Amino acid sequence: QVQLVESGGGLVQPGGSLRLSCAASGSILSINTMGWYRQAPEKQRELVATITSDGSTNYVDSVKGRFTISRDNAKNTVYLQMNSLKSEDTAVYYCNADLYAYGRGYLKVWGQGTLVTVSS
Repeated sequence: QVQLVESGGGLVQPGGSLRLSCAASGSILSINTMGWYRQAPEKQRELVATITSDGSTNYVDSVKGRFTISRDNAKNTVYLQMNSLKSEDTAVYYCNADLYAYGRGYLKVWGQGTLVTVSS
């Protein structure tokens, strides 16, 4: 079974920082793109940032210059460093990975989500 496990969410004051982590585990052959999405209350899930296996990144405009996505391919882990957090960043953050699993082929896997709350 392939799964993604996120960690690092919590409560932070506006202007503060948090670092999210997401580790993939299971019978993984290879991982292509990994990414972070978020869903605020009563809003649709939106893309935050993605990173390819060779390190190319993409960000939604609202987080450019504040968030940084990175990955450790040896650990099958993706990170999201979030700085200068704003109240509008409050959401459940989900990790996603496009990967190939032994015996199962191509899969798009989601984590369970981690809550980030930005509030004073």
